[in-house]
Amino acid sequence: MTLLTNLAAWGLTRFTRIVTGAHARWLGCAPVPVQRIYFGNHSSHADFALIWASLPSELRKRTRPVAGADYWENGTIRRFVIHEVLRGVLIDRARTEHARDPIELMAESLDAGDSLILFPEGTRNTTDEALLPFRSGLYHLAARRPDVELVPVWMENLGRLLPKGEFIPVPLLCSITFGAPLKLASGETKDVFLARARQALLATRSSARPENGQAHELR
Repeated sequence: MTLLTNLAAWGLTRFTRIVTGAHARWLGCAPVPVQRIYFGNHSSHADFALIWASLPSELRKRTRPVAGADYWENGTIRRFVIHEVLRGVLIDRARTEHARDPIELMAESLDAGDSLILFPEGTRNTTDEALLPFRSGLYHLAARRPDVELVPVWMENLGRLLPKGEFIPVPLLCSITFGAPLKLASGETKDVFLARARQALLATRSSARPENGQAHELR
């Protein structure tokens, strides 16, 4: 990484933590150097920035967010942040004729030793429901790489911090909780697995109280 990229990564991390006021709480797992897929609820463009910034520095270097190319390829600053700072895996959500298979792109990142951040709802949730139905991508990725841990991550208040259509965040106290890892069970069907993963994320939400888990001092 260049000096500019390092400074930008440091600045993004500090800015995200200051604006959100969030301290990571870990329930059922710890921030250790294990390859993982972090899957969270999705209500804001700031979601994966908070997950990324909440990881210890050594984990951030090997963790890549999965994001929509249509948004992040729009503008010089966004392109710099997603490619140089976050090293994002960009997905063509329009699925144009020459677009690569998103599962293949994510699997290649896992094969390179990286962890991933993704949102199985597939789009930001602007409804009153806690979670939208999960799309099948998480299942297909777990089936391709069954040894990789899947860690549910619940975030509160991110939708109010950076609502849809806004670019400048409003400082607001948010929270982020990492739940217990799970893996695809042998012979588990897509529908059963997605229901179990969705329930694991909701269970992490239910456990997201200040008195539960352990907040880790991050660098």
